[in-house]
Amino acid sequence: MSLTIWVDADACPNLIKTVLFKVVQKKQLSLLLVANQFIAAPPSKYIRAIRVSGGFDVADDYIVQHLQSGDLVITGDILLAANIIEKQGFVINPRGEVYGKHNIGEKLAMRNFMEEMRNNGLVSGGAAAMAAKDVQNFANALDRFLTSQRI
Repeated sequence: MSLTIWVDADACPNLIKTVLFKVVQKKQLSLLLVANQFIAAPPSKYIRAIRVSGGFDVADDYIVQHLQSGDLVITGDILLAANIIEKQGFVINPRGEVYGKHNIGEKLAMRNFMEEMRNNGLVSGGAAAMAAKDVQNFANALDRFLTSQRI
């Protein structure tokens, strides 16, 4: 099986990228970091940074266009996650939450609700800063996924 791990790299925390760098080296998997800015990556035949042009959702569109069924995408973007799931890809967010057909509808509804609340000035701010627990949750979710795929 040839699994590619895609990263929506513009917003992916460095701590999560570091976990991914170690795993893909050990497991000899392909890791593609897609962003509309320069993304530092260690020299490796398994890791490639892809810089796309600037613009709204350009990196997301690139991932969706090039993704193969069964690939894994690391993103916190719910709309991108929904598109990946539709193309039969797998999604883990940087805090270790797995998105799939079982929960993406609920996640989309909550995203839309919160966006409406922010637009109406009823809510401000975003997610809490990454904590060590989040990084561990991500590493555990990634390990479970790779084990389930027999990698």
